[in-house]
Formats: sequence, structure tokens, C-alpha cells
Amino acid sequence: MDKRNLGSGLEVSAIGLGCMPLSFGYGPTPAKQPMIALIRAAVERGVTFFDTAQVYGPFTNEALVGEALAPVREQVVIATKFGYAIDAGRPAEIDSRPEAIKLSIEGSLKRLGVESIDLLYQHRVDPDVPIEDVSGTVGELIHDGKVKHFGLSEASPNTIRRAHAVQAVTAVQSEYSLWWRAPEAELLPTLEELGIGFVPFSPLGRGFLTGTIDETTTFDSSDLRYAIPRFTPEARKANRALVDLIAHVADRKHATPAQIALAWLLAQRSWIVPIPATTKLERLEENLRAAVVELTPTDIGEIDIALSQIRVHGARYPENLERRTGL
Repeated sequence: MDKRNLGSGLEVSAIGLGCMPLSFGYGPTPAKQPMIALIRAAVERGVTFFDTAQVYGPFTNEALVGEALAPVREQVVIATKFGYAIDAGRPAEIDSRPEAIKLSIEGSLKRLGVESIDLLYQHRVDPDVPIEDVSGTVGELIHDGKVKHFGLSEASPNTIRRAHAVQAVTAVQSEYSLWWRAPEAELLPTLEELGIGFVPFSPLGRGFLTGTIDETTTFDSSDLRYAIPRFTPEARKANRALVDLIAHVADRKHATPAQIALAWLLAQRSWIVPIPATTKLERLEENLRAAVVELTPTDIGEIDIALSQIRVHGARYPENLERRTGL
């Protein structure tokens, strides 16, 4: 698979793997060994970029990723995240105090089985801790050899600039897809100016853009989509126009809707690396083939014109979670 560079020289595969659903977030927890096999299958197919976080599980996802990648540690890039106070095994409030960061990173190093974390994101901006203090703390961890690169997740352009002035930010992670294009207004220009890579999560709209979900689909109460406004039956029905558009392009390009959604992201900037997630080998292989789907400028222009006539219905997060983004 082709490689791309994030920020200051962090080379990764053009498509990474979001590992959260392998142990958290989308219904009942999958069996461990098949998920280890899936991660290793991704490596065999050229994936070198794997995304996890302390809060996924919590903790169990880091351990799973660490075990799966131990045999190929020197061939891959592992990204994880800090920033939540996790009490009695359950995620609680945002906490990016310097002492909390340093303590939590020791746990991540042990669970991942590594001496240094390749890319460390602040999971969500902490309104009670100046971002300069966070950046400075990560800078100390980089100086100590415990972290190689610093990243931010769901941060505003102003926060990114302030953080980058203290410690170079290599990558920013936020939602970006054909049905969430808000980053185009201010975030992407800021990242381009500063030379920071962009890692879109939920590039397939949490599965909706694949065309496999409609208004009749049901979600388990342990599935994050169960509480997301955009996934109410009414919103799914209203948003079907977007899926139909993608399917039309896919038919013309002899590809699948998922591949078109990912190829569209790859065509936006050379420093964008999406991290689609899946628990199924056939979906993994389908997603990775998106790297060879070529969308011409004409294709992109036609998609943009069609998208301008489609209004997406429903918020992407419940209100209590939406307040934690874009700070």
C-alpha cells in the first residue's frame, strides 16, 4: 500500500485501521482471538497505522492492539490517546492535568508493550487546563523518549495553533466524511498552513455510508449509534439521498460505496489518512482496495455539486458529547 506523511515526517499507510470496535463501542464485545487475527491480517495487507485509546474498553483495546502487534512492532505506527479520568473501569470526566497525563501514559506503555508511543493524542480538549500546559507536558514525554509525536483530537483551529507553538503537533484527528464536512471551513486550511497531518475518524459515517444501514436497522443498547441523533430511524430515512448518491458513483467506477467514500477522502489532500474501522476481514479488504480507486477532478466536482443539494439530518453526537468537541 502507498504511504503518506503526517506532519513532521511520520510515515504511515495511506489507510489505517481504527481499532475501537474490536473491543468497544459497537455492540457486544467481539471475541479476542479473531480480533487479533484481524489486526495481523491488516499488517499482512500493508496497513502500518493503528489507532486505539485508553478509554476504549476502557484499557482493553490498548492491550488487544499491543498483543496483536507485538511480533511486528518495528513495522507499525501505533496511536493512542489520553485525557479521560477513568474511575473503577468506567470513563468519567475529561482530565488533562499534567500529572494525570504522565501517570496515564505509564499505563498505556505497559498495555501496548512498547517503550515509546508513536503518536499520542489528547482525546478531547480539557477546558480547565491551558493547552500550553498539555503541550508542554507531552513535550517532556517526547524529550524523555516515552512519546515520539504529539496529536490532538476534535480541537479547534485556535487551540491547534496554541498547542503547536509550544510543541509541534504532528496530526489532528477529527470526524470527516461525505456526511460531515465541517473541517473544510477552517480546520483543513489551518492544518495545511502549519504542516500538520489529518486523520479522519468515522470516514464511513459509522457504517451508514456503506449502504448497509437503513431506517429498519436496529442497534443494541451497547452500540454508540443507539444514542446518536443522526441514527434515529427518521434521520436515516432522510439521509438515504446521500447513500444513493455514493452508490451511483460507485456503480460508475466499478467500486463499492465504502470505497468511494474513502477514495473521496484520499483525494482531498495528500496528508489525509482515514482510519476506517471494522471487525470483519472481508470489510477490511474492501476498505483497503479504496486506495486504488481513482476519483478524477471531474468526479470530485460532480460529487460536490450533488452534495450541495443534500441536507444531512441529525446531530453527530448527543448534546452532552457535542459540547466536548471543537474547543
